[in-house]
Amino acid sequence: MDTLLHVTVLSIFLSIIGPWVGTKQISLEPFQQFLHIWPRNFAVAFWIELLLAQPIARFAMKKLHQRQSIQAHQL
Repeated sequence: MDTLLHVTVLSIFLSIIGPWVGTKQISLEPFQQFLHIWPRNFAVAFWIELLLAQPIARFAMKKLHQRQSIQAHQL
């Protein structure tokens, strides 16, 4: 559930801030186009999070905890 919330919030913010950074100007266009651009941004962010970011983070945390466990047992 946390992943869904994070992806939703980030995709909303980035759907608005991204065009401002890309065009180097602040305008109302992202708000006017929001319903057109947000679903695609959400879908891309969700699948990247689900298939790439989360598995890498879980693997990294697993290895970190294994290393910490080994170090704790050596002391």
